[in-house]
Amino acid sequence: MASALINNAIQVYFDSVLGLEHEGMIAMFEALLLSGLNRFLECSSTIYKAALVEFFYNASVQDGKIVSTVQGKPVAISEDLFAGTFELPLEGLTDLHDVPQDLVFEARHVSSYDDKLLSTSCKKREMSFKFRLLNDILAKSVNVKAGSFDAVTHERFLMMSAIHGGVQVNCGRLLFNIFKDMVTPNSRQARGYAVQICILLKNALV
Repeated sequence: MASALINNAIQVYFDSVLGLEHEGMIAMFEALLLSGLNRFLECSSTIYKAALVEFFYNASVQDGKIVSTVQGKPVAISEDLFAGTFELPLEGLTDLHDVPQDLVFEARHVSSYDDKLLSTSCKKREMSFKFRLLNDILAKSVNVKAGSFDAVTHERFLMMSAIHGGVQVNCGRLLFNIFKDMVTPNSRQARGYAVQICILLKNALV
């Protein structure tokens, strides 16, 4: 199970990618940086495989917090703790369906590989290379999608539209809600955030 949590994870080294000689890629990474996701995406930690397995085995949501037991010690992770650890924004849109439609329309145009107007649910191969990369970063490290990464979901396209358009999103709440789904029984949400969870556990268990 632990290996499945980390197989598809993407880590972004912003200092390196912002030095690329490709204006389109640099613009995409600068927009991603301004979204406030950079500390979450570039963080690093030793992966404690046994602790990860134990964390998910015992985890549940209680009173809005994620609680678990690891190495016999209780662990409680609140939205504020989660967002504060990775310096995630706690202001802005909490529902991606509120992204302004003019910005979604613009993203449907500029993200297209062949200048055709894209649907907000499309195939990755229909997108330009920089948006394919952005889709992969979000799919693997933020939304945490299992299986094939060929399909671009409507929700992920809205998030890409927000990032491209510079719309402020409450990433702290958005990602914490995804995290809560990971530990909710019968949820279809894939499990991930392995590096981030290890950082939280390291801080909680010292």
